[in-house]
Amino acid sequence: MEVSSKRVLSLDVFRGATVAAMILVNNPGSWGSIYPPLRHADWHGCTPTDLIFPFFLFIVGVSIAYAYGSSRLDRSRHGQLLLKALRRTLILFGLGLMLSLFPQVFTDPLAAFEVVRIPGVLQRIAVVFFISTLIFLKWNERSILWSGIVILVLYWLLMSFVPVPGVGPANLGKETNLGAWLDRTLLGEAHLWKSVRTWDPEGILSTLPAIGSCLFGVLVGSYLRRKDVAAPVKVAWLSYYGVLALILGLLWSLHFPLNKSLWTSSFVLYTGGLATLSLALLYWIIDVQERKRYTKIFLVFGVNAITVFFLSGIMARSMGLIKLGDGRSLKAGIYEGLFTPYFSAHNASLAYALVFVLFWTGIVWLMYNRKIFIKI
Repeated sequence: MEVSSKRVLSLDVFRGATVAAMILVNNPGSWGSIYPPLRHADWHGCTPTDLIFPFFLFIVGVSIAYAYGSSRLDRSRHGQLLLKALRRTLILFGLGLMLSLFPQVFTDPLAAFEVVRIPGVLQRIAVVFFISTLIFLKWNERSILWSGIVILVLYWLLMSFVPVPGVGPANLGKETNLGAWLDRTLLGEAHLWKSVRTWDPEGILSTLPAIGSCLFGVLVGSYLRRKDVAAPVKVAWLSYYGVLALILGLLWSLHFPLNKSLWTSSFVLYTGGLATLSLALLYWIIDVQERKRYTKIFLVFGVNAITVFFLSGIMARSMGLIKLGDGRSLKAGIYEGLFTPYFSAHNASLAYALVFVLFWTGIVWLMYNRKIFIKI
């Protein structure tokens, strides 16, 4: 997402680090040999990997405040801005569907569309971005805060108290919760996460609290761009509210557990608090203290975030399709030839992922040096 002409470097660095982490955890050498911090929690709980997606949605929210903040008061421009936001939304959603369709769409298009996964990471980003932009343009900060609170409380009530048709009482089981039932009913099992086909971690109902994660970022971005508050005061207040949200999330998790797949309300507060603390720290170090020496390695990812995420996904899928002379995929040939003979299983898998990230670091570094910035 774009920010204002006066860029906040820490935001680009934060975005870049988040995208690099996404690529790292999405591309192990072997899915059977992954260190626990690089795995998602099996269900309830929160690992470092579970922080990546909510951090990105938080960053999208901060970027919305910078991108549209200067035009917000001019209501005559709202229609134009929303059309531009809708265009970005459709492009993002389309890219997400392309990832889901690739490569089957080239060999059997009809079959590909019959089983294409409709939800997804880019699809969720698209929907959350548009709704959050609309809320930001039409409401003030107080109303945005209350809308976020209402969203989180409403989701908690739906998931905790509304009976699940055909199942029984409200519950938080993988296949029996209200969100899973809604996904199967509206989308059909053929269009859900192919690993299970009975529920989806980016499903319809859990997109509601995901909007809350983005609005959290909108509020932080709105405060961060204020010119009437000194930088040290901003950092202090952001740190305070970050800790407060973190504590409230942990307390709420005693009754509504932290769960990335369900995107529980406690998860929104917990991850939003951590994201706020992280951005406050980076803002203080990079933008206030101007310590920028080692920022470029993440900055190059941050300014082409969606591009590198999409293309790295295409590359990973392609490497699994290209066959070598012995019948192995290109990925298997590289992994088994260059990594497994020299490392333990877990270290080989991690080393492959790190090399994959380093490869893309070189690509985006070259793009940055040549001033190639692909905006969605």
